[in-house]
Amino acid sequence: MLNPLDDCIAAIASPLGGAARGILRLSGPHVLDHLRLCFRADEGRNLADIRIPSVLSGQLAVDSRILLPCDLYVWPGGRSYTGQRAAEIHTLGSRPLLDAALRMLLAGGFRLAEPGEFTLRAFLAGRIDLTQAEAVLGVIDAADSRQFDAALAQLAGGLAGPLHRLRDQLLDLLAHLEAGFDFADEDLPFITADELARHLSEAAALISRLAHQMQSRSETSEVVRVALIGWPNTGKSSLFNALAGKAGALISDQPGTTRDYLTAKLDLGGVPCLLTDTAGIETAPFAEEHDLSDAAQAASTEQVRQARVRLFCVDWTRRLESGERELLDSTGEQTLFVLTKCDLPQATDFAGPAVRTSIRTAEGIASLRNRIRAAVLDAGVSEGDVVAATAVRCRESLRFAAECLDRAVEIVRTGCAEELVAAEVRAALEELGKVVGAVYTEDVLDRIFSRFCIGK
Repeated sequence: MLNPLDDCIAAIASPLGGAARGILRLSGPHVLDHLRLCFRADEGRNLADIRIPSVLSGQLAVDSRILLPCDLYVWPGGRSYTGQRAAEIHTLGSRPLLDAALRMLLAGGFRLAEPGEFTLRAFLAGRIDLTQAEAVLGVIDAADSRQFDAALAQLAGGLAGPLHRLRDQLLDLLAHLEAGFDFADEDLPFITADELARHLSEAAALISRLAHQMQSRSETSEVVRVALIGWPNTGKSSLFNALAGKAGALISDQPGTTRDYLTAKLDLGGVPCLLTDTAGIETAPFAEEHDLSDAAQAASTEQVRQARVRLFCVDWTRRLESGERELLDSTGEQTLFVLTKCDLPQATDFAGPAVRTSIRTAEGIASLRNRIRAAVLDAGVSEGDVVAATAVRCRESLRFAAECLDRAVEIVRTGCAEELVAAEVRAALEELGKVVGAVYTEDVLDRIFSRFCIGK
């Protein structure tokens, strides 16, 4: 259930732990009235005189003994993040001091903000749409730079821009239809059947393209990447085919067969990932004998850089060289070592923890899949991924909207009543409204904003 918007809310916005600065965030119609009772600005400035966003240095009277030096950021009008009068108190980062200041504010008329309530107010005030609201949480929870970039793109507008424009066009179209109902006796052609069908078809096609783009992005950028790496002819491509369940990679006894990279989507017990087979790590003199080596190595390096989990393949039938040992010792935490060709006589002197595998006997393949699944989960994929969850919900709404408009086109072409066309357009508008935040229900808002931490 949504809390009253005329409450003045307060919360600590800075994270737990020691820091030089701490932040208390405040929002509500009477923020400045409450602050006048506890904040004293330097140079005698009066909060009642503030008309534009300002920063005031002064002291916060936490109690009769503590005057806390602080900077007060004030938004006296409706141009704040929440669309209300708002303020932030920037002061010392001591958690006990921040807790004491918050208790004083709560005793003085503020209510402790619910998780996500500041962003909820921003949404209800029209400052952001629903996809951007969820992107705020995506930015906060981003586990790496790619998740951060994806959330920032969504926060900056993402698909909201074209959908807002499309929604406006459909509203205009609906207005033409309904005007025709009101003036049916006048026999005025507000829009011809051909024009109506063309506009509806174009809108449905655009929505389908946007949904397809979201599907493509979610299948590639939002899935944890797993890279197979190692020296040439260590069995990476055979292992790729075994894990992918298909013969996608060319297999040969000649070292360096893989000159590009291949990818395959894996479903590891409900945990998705994108497996990449990269070119073998080459060193002189072998690399000098192949003119494609530089390009292959560059592509391989980029794929390894993007991967959050790496499977380092070590040939069971060959001893390690000195350069190989150094590279093995420099691998990161999210690297699983895989011994390949374990059905053959052992020659390797690799002694670290590894999964033993054989493509011929299928030894270790199931165990390796389980290890990859655990590593992918550790790398940050989760059922609550904000951007991915938003994408799924948006795709469903876009799919329903496109279906509504396709039905509307069929109704126009069969010459049925325009009231039926208008009903389908309204249904499509409602689905688009769910994406851009023009249509919402309290249960949807509760599910979204309850995932935020307090102070956001």
